[in-house]
Amino acid sequence: MTAPAPHHVPAHSYVSPIPVRRAHLGDALASEWTKIRSVRSTLWTLGVMVLLMVVIGLGVAAIAANAGEQGMGDETALSFGFFGMLPASICVITLGVLTIASEYGTGMIRTTLTACPSRARVLTAKAIVFFLLVFTVTTVVAALVGAVQVGLVEAAATPTAGEWLRATVGAGAYLATLGLLSLALGTLIRHSAGAITVMIGLLLLPLVAALFMFSEALKSVQEALFTYAIPSQMISLYAAQPPFGDKGPSGWEPLLIMAGVAGVALAGAYAVLNSRDV
Repeated sequence: MTAPAPHHVPAHSYVSPIPVRRAHLGDALASEWTKIRSVRSTLWTLGVMVLLMVVIGLGVAAIAANAGEQGMGDETALSFGFFGMLPASICVITLGVLTIASEYGTGMIRTTLTACPSRARVLTAKAIVFFLLVFTVTTVVAALVGAVQVGLVEAAATPTAGEWLRATVGAGAYLATLGLLSLALGTLIRHSAGAITVMIGLLLLPLVAALFMFSEALKSVQEALFTYAIPSQMISLYAAQPPFGDKGPSGWEPLLIMAGVAGVALAGAYAVLNSRDV
């Protein structure tokens, strides 16, 4: 008696029609762009930021234009952009923190890191998308507001090409880099309210503390806080010479300082994100 012949199953396995390939940074960028443009917090924070830059910047320029025929010396009307830039920075800080901290609050970060196990790639994609979005919006708005300011205030000096570049590209890059610092802090703290509170403290507390340093022993600390506080750096961005005496940043130096601080904070965020659990 012979054994039955084995039954051979045809080796037809399922083949997905979707081509399978290795994911790369472009996929992470597309994912982060979809997330940041589809949440309402992005629309609200950027919308309020634009409104503050336009209303306050043009309002201050209109007041200066109606103040009289007295000239402004060598100062240009572009410096009035600071008054809108300062409150707008709070919106950028909020959006920077929410870009990652909101995912910790909702648990979305687990899905994100499951879909893209490379945590460095996730943080890099978030930083690139956030920086380009904020830089583009703030630069365009700063350019439009600056053009109207220069047209309104006839008593001010005519801005040079370098002053135009700092008041538009420089202002946009400074706010976007400040937002990267907020993104890094949101990664480190992993709590939206806590990270936003710390960032607003960094924005305002140095100047407030310096106002109450009456002791002669704290004179040098007070001068350093007045010179290097974030609002003071924003003012210095519009000046070719240090606006607070002989020392202190001016021109493009505030942007370099903020880029250095944000770079250190992002390095810490990469290290912490790779070393701890979600």
